[in-house]
Amino acid sequence: MNPNQNRKRGKATERNIAKRVGGVRVGLLGNEDISHPEFSIEVKDRKKFTGVKYLEQAERNCPDGKIPIAIVHVTRQSHGRDVVLVRLDDWQRLVERNTK
Repeated sequence: MNPNQNRKRGKATERNIAKRVGGVRVGLLGNEDISHPEFSIEVKDRKKFTGVKYLEQAERNCPDGKIPIAIVHVTRQSHGRDVVLVRLDDWQRLVERNTK
């Protein structure tokens, strides 16, 4: 894919996610990609992403009735800087549950 096609794919992904999460696609010149009442959302569209393996392992090991997440820690970094991976469907359920 050429750079122009990559940008089009990224913009389409931003639009789709903005619609799903009830946000507005901003994504211009270094601003947040999606403005949301509670979140500032940066969207990345990748063909491959290593983090998916971590989340798939969490899903395999997840007991029924729980939401699988993966937390990635970078050695020698503060744990407050760790990254949490969760599926968008699960994240939406958590947000909806906490806004009622």
